[in-house]
Amino acid sequence: MNACSVEELKYLLKEKGIQPSFHRIHILKYLMENRMHPTVDEIYRALSDKIPTLSKTTIYNTLNLFSQKGLVEVLTIDDKEARFDVDVRPHAHFKCLSCGRIFDLWDVDVNVGDEKLTDFEVKSVHLYFKGYCSNCR
Repeated sequence: MNACSVEELKYLLKEKGIQPSFHRIHILKYLMENRMHPTVDEIYRALSDKIPTLSKTTIYNTLNLFSQKGLVEVLTIDDKEARFDVDVRPHAHFKCLSCGRIFDLWDVDVNVGDEKLTDFEVKSVHLYFKGYCSNCR
């Protein structure tokens, strides 16, 4: 997605029942413009110079709220860190074991239609692959 205006970001937040604040708008803007599945530390490093009042706690709390409201998906592809994906449409992820980059995989079937799950209400599916990307092979 291209850069969103502040008004578009406010609308997205309100649509999810989230009160738009200065920090929330800027965190969402960063996620929308940087689709590389960032960590809290990466978001903090990118925004802290521009927003001196920003803390890691604010980022954690904001991302937790975004996750609860379905605005971001938390990726736990690695035991060491959580990453955040603003594209919540069903898709798989691939993590390169060399460079650490995470790729979206859109051509992998992640739809749940298995008859074994008829007694369950599936809310999310996480499908992760790990290996080496084409640059690191």
